[in-house]
Amino acid sequence: MFALKLATNDRFTGTERNLPQLYTCVAVFLFGALSLVVPSGYSLGAVLLLLGGLGLIVSLRIPAITRADVWIIAALLGYVLVTMAEAWWDGQGSKGFDKPSRFLLAIPALFWVLRYPPKLPFLWSGFAIGALGAGTWAAWQKLVVGVERAQGHTHVIQFGNLSMLLGVLCLAGLGWAVVQRQRKLWVCLLLLGAVAGILGSLFSGSRGGWVGFPIVLLVLYRAYGRNLAPKLQVIALVAMLVGGMTVYAVPQLGVQGRVHQAVEDVGLYISGENRGTSVGARFEMWRGAALLIQEKPITGWGSNGYKDAMWQLGEEGVIDTEAAQYGHAHNEFVDAFAKRGIIGFIVLLALYLIPMRLFSRQLQAPDLSTRALATAGVLLPVTYIDFGLSQAFLTHNSGVMVYAFLLVILWGSYRYHLGIAKPL
Repeated sequence: MFALKLATNDRFTGTERNLPQLYTCVAVFLFGALSLVVPSGYSLGAVLLLLGGLGLIVSLRIPAITRADVWIIAALLGYVLVTMAEAWWDGQGSKGFDKPSRFLLAIPALFWVLRYPPKLPFLWSGFAIGALGAGTWAAWQKLVVGVERAQGHTHVIQFGNLSMLLGVLCLAGLGWAVVQRQRKLWVCLLLLGAVAGILGSLFSGSRGGWVGFPIVLLVLYRAYGRNLAPKLQVIALVAMLVGGMTVYAVPQLGVQGRVHQAVEDVGLYISGENRGTSVGARFEMWRGAALLIQEKPITGWGSNGYKDAMWQLGEEGVIDTEAAQYGHAHNEFVDAFAKRGIIGFIVLLALYLIPMRLFSRQLQAPDLSTRALATAGVLLPVTYIDFGLSQAFLTHNSGVMVYAFLLVILWGSYRYHLGIAKPL
C-alpha cells in the first residue's frame, strides 16, 4: 500500500483554506459541466487549475508528493518527452509541441488539486450537468434540426465518445450518491446524466465508443455488482438487455443504420469491391501502418514521415488511395507505434495502464466515496483505450485536454479521500 496522507499542513485546518477549496470546486464543476456544450468548454476549468498550480510553484508551496503521485507524474512526463522528441527530430515546429504540452501543464494542476481537493458534490454534479447538456444538445441536433450525426462544437467522433465518457462517469458516481443524505436526488441526477451522456454518443453515431461498453459494464460490476442482492442483479441485467434492444430497434437513434453500415463496409472490404468505406479505409490504414512499423520498429517514422510514406504506399497501389490521405492511422496504438516506434507505444500504454492499476486497488474500498472515485479513475483509461481502437484520440485537442486534466482531477480527489476514508 502506497502512502496515502497529505502532509498535515495540506489539510483543511482553517478558514484560510475555504477560498482555495471553493476555487477548486468551481474549476472542477466547470470542467465537467461545460466540456461539450461551449467551444473548448473543457479548457476553462483546466486553465483555472493550471493557474492555481503555477501559483503554488512560484510560492514554493507544492504539496507533499507520494510514490503513487510520482508514478502518475512519470506517466504524464514519459508521454510528453517522447512525443516532443518526435516533434523535434521530425521537424514539426511549434505545432508539434502543442498537444503534448497539455500533459505537461496538467502537472501543476495536479499539485493544486492535491493541496486543495474539491468537494465531491461539485465533481459529480459537474459530470452530470455536462452529460445532460451534451445529450440534450445531441437530441436537439438529431431529432429537431435533422443532422445526420450530432457533433456539438468538436469533431463528431470526439463529441460522441466524450459524451459517452461523461455518461459512464455518472454511473461510477452512483456509489457515492447512495450514501448521501439526499441520495434519491443524487441518484436520479446521476442516472439522468448517464442516460443523456450515452444518448449523446448514440446520436453522434460514433461506433467506436460502443464497442468497449461491455468492458465498462464489467468494471462497474466489479466495483458494485457483487454487493447487489441477486434480485437487483437480475433486474439490472434485464434492464440493460431491454435498453440495448430498444436502442437498436428505434430508427430515430441511428444505431441500427450505423451497425448495418459497418457490416456492409466489412463485406465490401472482404470482397475487394470497395476498400474506401469508413471501416474499409481504417483496415487499409492499419495495414499500411503495419508495413511501416516493420521498416522502422524502433524509432518510427515521425508524423511527417508517416504522412509521406503512407502517401507513397497509396501511389504504389499497396493500400487504397483514400486511406493514404489521412495523417494518422485511426488507431491510437498503431499510430503511436508507426510514428514513435516501440518507445512511443510503451509510453502510450503506460499513460493508460499506470493510472488504471493505481485506481483499481480501491475498486472494493469499504468507503463508497473512495470506491466511486476509484471506479471513475479506472474507467477513464478503459474508455480511452476503447476510443483509441478506431480513432487516434490524442491527436485532437479535446482528447488530450480531457484525459490529462480529468486524470489529475480524479487522482487528486481519490488520493485525498483515501487518506480520510473510514470503514462504513
